[in-house]
Amino acid sequence: MSKNTVWFEVGENETLASCLERMKTQGYMAVGRKEEPVFQEVNGEPVPVRQIVKFKGVKIEK
Repeated sequence: MSKNTVWFEVGENETLASCLERMKTQGYMAVGRKEEPVFQEVNGEPVPVRQIVKFKGVKIEK
């Protein structure tokens, strides 16, 4: 993977806006987004617990 592209995961107690701001301060701009469900097994059944959101960031050219 190129250092010009990095995936940033939104923290469990972080807002989408604060994650985007963190990316910006590190010199990256969001160009993509993906979500991954997190499941927990309850009574033998998978139950969605939360959603992991990741932003694909590319290095901002100066």
